[in-house]
Amino acid sequence: MSALTAQAESVIDLIAPQNCIGIRLDLVLAQLLPQWSRSRLQSWILEKRVHVDGKAAIPKQKIWGNEKISIRPHIVPVNTAHAAEAISLKIIYEDNQLLVINKPAGIVVHPGNGNWQGTLLNALLHYRKQLNEIPRAGIVHRLDKDTSGLLVVAKTIEAQTSLVRQLQQHTVKRDYFAIVLGEVKQSGYIDAPVGRHPVQRTKMAVTIHGKPARTNYQILEHFEGCTLLCCSLETGRTHQIRVHMHSIGHPLVGDPVYTGKPKKLPVEIARLIMQFPRQALHAQQLALAHPQHGEIMKWDSALPEDINILLQGLRQYRAVSSVSLS
Repeated sequence: MSALTAQAESVIDLIAPQNCIGIRLDLVLAQLLPQWSRSRLQSWILEKRVHVDGKAAIPKQKIWGNEKISIRPHIVPVNTAHAAEAISLKIIYEDNQLLVINKPAGIVVHPGNGNWQGTLLNALLHYRKQLNEIPRAGIVHRLDKDTSGLLVVAKTIEAQTSLVRQLQQHTVKRDYFAIVLGEVKQSGYIDAPVGRHPVQRTKMAVTIHGKPARTNYQILEHFEGCTLLCCSLETGRTHQIRVHMHSIGHPLVGDPVYTGKPKKLPVEIARLIMQFPRQALHAQQLALAHPQHGEIMKWDSALPEDINILLQGLRQYRAVSSVSLS
């Protein structure tokens, strides 16, 4: 991918990748700047907002590699579609480029699908008015509504472009704690494409028509009928961990969508699992290169109370069972 510099806050400077020989400029930009739609990028070309090697770009212009591309984005304010709302945010870190948020379970990240209010985006627009000038209010990746944990938000266009690039290159480290059903025998690696379910369109599935998806998982602790894992994402597909663990026969505890065949469990364990109100998934660690100075930064998030209570119950049962067997 291309190198990024920020010479002025309103200009994005790129170097065209060497492997884009003969590819149309709008297609190259769509790959480099996925936070904007291709139609919007095309409109900027028509509006002379895009320059290649110092000259205004033209429609259907082709790129041959290593050209200097400058874009002056025309930002449509986010609040033309979404309203700011006074919703509390737990800020883990903030500087002039980034916000790192510890999202609780139960909050939707981006409006849509019947959730047009009370989202993280609404909260961000209220917290920092400048985010109204950033596509998607600076959101570059998402967590499911009922997944808790760390999420990074860009405060400038340049930071957003850098973070999107890092996500594309799989250099952002994202580790999750997950409690799955069944005894996972050994740590492992799942390399299986994830895409829309061929029949149930609201679900995702492992499918040959999906996008590449890779998940590493390590065993942290075994319980009766459950296993605590650390899952590390190499890619970031929708519902990736939930779909991947379901595909190997170990769906997440509490997952209402990607469920497994019921297995006979001790009454106490079955009750703990049935009472857990969401998928047992928490984004525990996040690490990335700072968009401005390039230093690797890392943040950790403690397990939320509901997962801690579940683990305590599982550990208590294990301790009692070991005593009774001895």
